[in-house]
Amino acid sequence: MPGFELFGDLERKEVNDVLDNGVLMRYGFDGMRNGHWKAKALEKELSTTFNTKHVQLVSSGTAAVSVALASAGVGAGDEVIMPTFTFVASFEAIMMLGAIPVLVDIDDTLTLDPKAVEAAITPKTKAVMMVQMCGSMGDLNAVQTICTKHNLIFVEDACQAIGGTYNGKPLGSIGDLGCFSFDFVKTITCGEGGAVITNNKDYYINADHYSDHGHDHVGNDRGAETHPFLGYNFRISELNAAVGLAQVKRLPEFIAIQKKNYTILRDAIAQIPEVTFRTVPKGGEESYAFLNFFLPDLESARKVSKAFKESGIDVCFHYYDNNWHYVRKWEHLKTQKSLFPLSSEIKKGLENLQYQTFEQSDHFIGRNISCLIKMSWTDDEVNQRASKMVDAIKASI
Repeated sequence: MPGFELFGDLERKEVNDVLDNGVLMRYGFDGMRNGHWKAKALEKELSTTFNTKHVQLVSSGTAAVSVALASAGVGAGDEVIMPTFTFVASFEAIMMLGAIPVLVDIDDTLTLDPKAVEAAITPKTKAVMMVQMCGSMGDLNAVQTICTKHNLIFVEDACQAIGGTYNGKPLGSIGDLGCFSFDFVKTITCGEGGAVITNNKDYYINADHYSDHGHDHVGNDRGAETHPFLGYNFRISELNAAVGLAQVKRLPEFIAIQKKNYTILRDAIAQIPEVTFRTVPKGGEESYAFLNFFLPDLESARKVSKAFKESGIDVCFHYYDNNWHYVRKWEHLKTQKSLFPLSSEIKKGLENLQYQTFEQSDHFIGRNISCLIKMSWTDDEVNQRASKMVDAIKASI
């Protein structure tokens, strides 16, 4: 996913603009800036790119999820439905608000199974979070319909799927709120950063205030601003925003490169009868950040994963045995290991997790191999990689 592979003169120019005027903070210091407002400019650019009315930059993708949920009123004791396959940031961001992550099965899209979502709804359910893992999406129409039916907030975590679309709409722009990450290994990067996008003005105003200690950002005297409600510090810096401002302008270039490399690899391994690919819902187009495919069983996937490593094929992941991205290895969540006491509501909400099983998720993740698509590969390197992958798969199944 990393946009950092193609850093160039545009990124350097934007960063040097910030260093030359000396203002690294996104708010205040109007007289020193010489007209440079990188965070504001990036928010405007993202609004156009993702076809959304409002954008609030924050310090990370994790912060984006917490700020999005908080802006919609999610808090203590509320349940948020999320998938078993994601990054640990998903449940961290929920729990930081005192809310309870409710994990449910994925389907062959590698994202939320709508039937599992419907079955998990209780009177405490406040929101559903679709995590668009590894460059693609789930059945957004089905999940959105469920949320509308039950009056639930629909949040899209599109941190790993920047540039993907569904029925012509950018991922992240379809739910009530969308979340993005711009950390060092995302398709476009700020180094560290994230964004909340929404068409709901109230949610945007809440996100704007909440992410900056509750500042209302009215007027041009920061010390005279009022604080309508409690907030925290999730601000992005001007330096981080400057890198992102250059990168977002290059997003079409990055997606085109990813698609080209993805297609070469997919076409090669598609000739192996035992290989099938993740389902992309009708109307969806991936961001091509990852190539995801299934093998016949868990044993085959483990053998192929090992063969890839032995053949020097890097950045291919078997998430079933990964410590960070699948529920199977989240012992610290299951056993509620925390530096500070968790609320009784969270404890009660998580108490069954250490005994809960997710056979359907195991069925898909156990057989899945997920290969990151690099943008720095030459055509020769991609073709050599495709040949090595085919040989390793055939020798392992």
